[in-house]
Amino acid sequence: MAQKPSIPKGTRDFSPAEMARRNYIFDTIRQAFKLYGYKQIETPAMENLSTLMGKYGEEGDKLLFKILNSGDYLKPVGDEELTERNCARLASKLCDRGLRYDLTVPFARFVVQHRDELTMPFKRYQIQPVWRADRPQKGRYREFFQCDADVVGSDSLWNEVELLSLIDTVFRNLKIRTCIKLNNRKVLSGIAEVIGEADKLIDITVAIDKIDKIGIDKVNEELSQKGLNDEAISRLRPLLELSGSNSEKLQTLSELLASSEIGLKGIEELKEVLDGIDTLGHECDVELDVSLARGLNYYTGTIIEVKALDVEIGSITGGGRYDNLTGVFGMSGLSGVGISFGADRIYDVLNQLNLYPEEISNTVKVIFVNFGQAEAVQSAKYIAQLRQQGISAELYPDSTKMKKQMNYANDNKIPFVAIIGETELQDGTIAVKNMNSGEQKTMSINELIDALK
Repeated sequence: MAQKPSIPKGTRDFSPAEMARRNYIFDTIRQAFKLYGYKQIETPAMENLSTLMGKYGEEGDKLLFKILNSGDYLKPVGDEELTERNCARLASKLCDRGLRYDLTVPFARFVVQHRDELTMPFKRYQIQPVWRADRPQKGRYREFFQCDADVVGSDSLWNEVELLSLIDTVFRNLKIRTCIKLNNRKVLSGIAEVIGEADKLIDITVAIDKIDKIGIDKVNEELSQKGLNDEAISRLRPLLELSGSNSEKLQTLSELLASSEIGLKGIEELKEVLDGIDTLGHECDVELDVSLARGLNYYTGTIIEVKALDVEIGSITGGGRYDNLTGVFGMSGLSGVGISFGADRIYDVLNQLNLYPEEISNTVKVIFVNFGQAEAVQSAKYIAQLRQQGISAELYPDSTKMKKQMNYANDNKIPFVAIIGETELQDGTIAVKNMNSGEQKTMSINELIDALK
């Protein structure tokens, strides 16, 4: 027997019922993006590797899916190089393109490439899949969708406040209880400065970004391996374990980072953002978390991460400010800030909490039973009228046993079944059965339209 086909690890198929749920998420996020004034764009699934490499740090570069050049892709590689099996060097010669790792870097490329066509500040949203050569596990996939909103061309921290409000709107509408965690890259730079390890900022942020996964002791081990001395690690620990309200944490940070100009600037920015979102009001929790780093090199100011409170899963939204990202594409001085909703993780959260509205699964409101040619023709005429009124309807395609047709309606959760038999054909009426209550009524097409509307 032929082997059953399969899909790559870290990818998934989605059934019609699952797609109805996913579209509920996408539609909810899309409506919020539009509500806050963002405009949609799309970029290609693959980008030039020169666009992607070096933007996500060393670990991020390793997770890029690279695409072999077409044709004789081995031509530029000698036998000796093949024997050496230096993967990084081989990839640089065999691959010119890669699948996008996120939507932010392609967006930065888009802004630079189309800068003469854009009015600043430019607010865009994008809902597309991304790919990462990561180890598949719960809540982590190799192919997944991101839903991004970014503003470029403005230094105002009101952009951050608006994005936090947008996040609150989305999760309020999805009925997911969340905590928005905030930090600032300048605060992290200040911490590295006051512990005497300013030159190891990247190593520190990459390590502490794992604190929720591996714990602070393992983080300290990693920092030691990266060359931080025991005194620096000891001075770092209390900074990562701050407690109290946001205002109390800010006060403590102000005292601990008093000697760092950049650290104090970060604290000032955090205070302005926290005051702003408190002024607008919010249902979600908002928490200052000094251990939040997100491990991405392009963040320069505010860092944002969202956790679901009722489900054990990784972050479901993240983002931050990246003042210099477009500079690597030849357009310096353009500030940006953005967020990305992890639609696949949000999907898993909604599934675990069973928060989907019942009506999203109902793709068809009424199905007409097929008793034969004459009945099918009349049913098709009625169906056309229903569709003109925006009511989804279909005809069972085959004239077969009534039980089979009713089972089809049940399996597809179609709430109403319309029956046109010999009597209804003569009278110009329709027998309509409510599949939930079992009640059956006879009505005209206009009465059916009114009832279904």
